[in-house]
Amino acid sequence: MNGKRKVPTLRKRAVNTSNNTVADGKPLELDLSLLDEDNQAREGEYDEEFLKELAEAIKNRGVKTPISVRENPEKEGRFIINHGHCRTRSSLMAGKKTIPGFIDNDHNEDDQVVENIQRNGLKPRQIANYIGRKIAKGVKKGEIAKAVSKSNAWVTQHANLLDLPEPIAVIFNDGQCNDVTVINELIKVHKSNPEEVTDWLEEEEQDFSRGSVKMLREFLDDKQQHEGENTEQEQDDNSTSETEDDTGSEDNAKKEKKESDPDKLKKAIVLVMHDNREARMMLNRRPSADGWAWLKYEDDGEEFESDLGEVTLMSIMEG
Repeated sequence: MNGKRKVPTLRKRAVNTSNNTVADGKPLELDLSLLDEDNQAREGEYDEEFLKELAEAIKNRGVKTPISVRENPEKEGRFIINHGHCRTRSSLMAGKKTIPGFIDNDHNEDDQVVENIQRNGLKPRQIANYIGRKIAKGVKKGEIAKAVSKSNAWVTQHANLLDLPEPIAVIFNDGQCNDVTVINELIKVHKSNPEEVTDWLEEEEQDFSRGSVKMLREFLDDKQQHEGENTEQEQDDNSTSETEDDTGSEDNAKKEKKESDPDKLKKAIVLVMHDNREARMMLNRRPSADGWAWLKYEDDGEEFESDLGEVTLMSIMEG
């Protein structure tokens, strides 16, 4: 063959061309015994009951949606499944010998993840593990987000699932809560109130919803604010009238100096970029944890909390 790849020979071994051909654009009939699984994205998690039901449907009607495969670079004559692991397994359970499919050698792990995300075929933990593998290879979060057509914040939220505080890890790993937003909210609240959040998580029949977590956060914010007010009041009660007079004079002097200082801003406006959109930092709203801040998009007014590592400072001006 003069050193050329024997693609026709490969396809003859793995494909039954008596029914379909490549020339007319129809799927090939791939030999099921020559297909290898690629479980990097799905990680081998399958619903056996679903596979049995699908096998029954395939017995009756066959596979209506072709799978996608690529040539196995390590095993000549074999193919690796890109998309269609469930259809392949169920076809084997149904006693089939071949399955309709297309050969796509341009496929990569990102393509597999994108398809599974679009049809909700991956669990949060599986997505987190995929992101973890990418980060371990030195891929930046922004590059991962672009590869799967998601925002940087979405990638960060799933990456946080890889290193959860113990009490939050318990409810996540047990399947009591699979809402990524709720888990991330709990992470933020836990940073500043670990004991309170741990007690809250251990309550029987606890409702792990976005509404309940919001109520928890507001309760803890109010508690922290009241404790701060009580501390300030105690300090005021212990002050003498003479000290108050001295303090008042000093405050007035500072106030006059502040008003006359042209280099100081009366009201600061901080503009940042988040997810390629301009936003304003809400300085009057308390973030749930260090390293986070409340932002408000300039274009539609949406308010949200973000990790400061995900924003870029643009300008600071006087309002």
